[in-house]
Amino acid sequence: MALKEDALRYHSAARTGKLEVVPCKPFRNAYDLTMAYSPGVAAACREIHADAEKIWEYTNRGNLVAVVSNGTAVLGLGNIGPKAGKPVMEGKGFLFKIFADIDVYDLNINAPTVEQVVNFCKMLEPGVGGINLEDIKAPECFEIEQALIEALEIPVFHDDQHGTAIVSAAGLMNACEITGKKIEDLRVVVSGAGAAAIACSKLYEAMGVQRENIAMFDTRGHINKSRTGMHATKVYFGDAQKKEYASLGDAMKGADVFLGLSVKDAVNQDMVKAMAKNPVIFAMANPDPEISYPDAKAARPDAIMGTGRSDFPNQVNNVSGFPFIFRGALDAGSKKINEQMKMAAAKAIADLAKEPVPSEICDMYGVKELKLGLDYIMPKALDFRMLEWEAPAVAQAAIDTGVATKKLDMAQYKKDLRVRIDDAHKRMKMYLDTYDLSMI
Repeated sequence: MALKEDALRYHSAARTGKLEVVPCKPFRNAYDLTMAYSPGVAAACREIHADAEKIWEYTNRGNLVAVVSNGTAVLGLGNIGPKAGKPVMEGKGFLFKIFADIDVYDLNINAPTVEQVVNFCKMLEPGVGGINLEDIKAPECFEIEQALIEALEIPVFHDDQHGTAIVSAAGLMNACEITGKKIEDLRVVVSGAGAAAIACSKLYEAMGVQRENIAMFDTRGHINKSRTGMHATKVYFGDAQKKEYASLGDAMKGADVFLGLSVKDAVNQDMVKAMAKNPVIFAMANPDPEISYPDAKAARPDAIMGTGRSDFPNQVNNVSGFPFIFRGALDAGSKKINEQMKMAAAKAIADLAKEPVPSEICDMYGVKELKLGLDYIMPKALDFRMLEWEAPAVAQAAIDTGVATKKLDMAQYKKDLRVRIDDAHKRMKMYLDTYDLSMI
């Protein structure tokens, strides 16, 4: 009850919601207004009309992302619609800004069909630098994203799919290093067959996991060759299965990895005990995982256990991905976010976890030290160094794969990112200091 009351007060106190639009040019006098609007604005309009690429120079398009949702699959809440989903989309904008200094318009739309969402996003392209699709149910989300990637020349990214996949892939890379297991030998059991589960499984396959070794379960059971009436995204994994499992528990016997993107309490301690040595368990049902961290560790102290929660070790959270992926894509002028950019992001996250962790980050989490091991396989969500590691890796991958329109001096770019985020935080603090936040 206290959490609910605190959250409602947080969202309603001082100024309702979590985002505000503020000017970034002066408005000291009448002449400033002629610059911002009429007649001065016409000069910028004419330049862009003569050369459309000037839009990146004279507007905010290069730092603006549209977070678009129809509210059909809101985190842990289901199909609650665009109005009820708006606090989440505002939250995405909040995270984009504080972690990567990216501006966001959250656009919550009455558009339940694939065609409606696709057409809406196509109409947005002239004014935004990228589109973050959010909380759109499967299988429609796959069709929407693919159609937009093919149609648009700005980055389109469905975070529910790829954000989870990238961050969990980073964790899996380090889990294999810690346990000495080889990616190509892993047997993976997946509970859930929605957008995130499919994207995670495909990225794991790209890393080297054999598709026949990925046993996926939906509400009807094991996805295999005998099943009919499935969407193509499920058939892709079902057709590769050489064995049919009677239950989730049956599949988990001897499995190396459990990936949960389904429902609370789908897994019990006996199922965890039956897994292989040093099992990797990513139980990411939100807000309550398939099995709790304490229960999993009590059953298997040798397990590498991660959840979506911030109150236990190894939080697998999208915030470690999407702000920095878009930062790198925008700064490279990338037309796409491709598979190489996603893999570069995952590797950057994994590599950062091997670096010494500054004391101020440890202090945020009330620990003396953090170093690679069973309870630290990826950087903490509040480790702002991810900006300097991940964004350049993504930008470089965009350049290397030919989807970027800009060249960057990476050494200087990393320095500029640190200055940028520090300056952004100073500005945000000034804004917040003007409000009475004592109620929060």
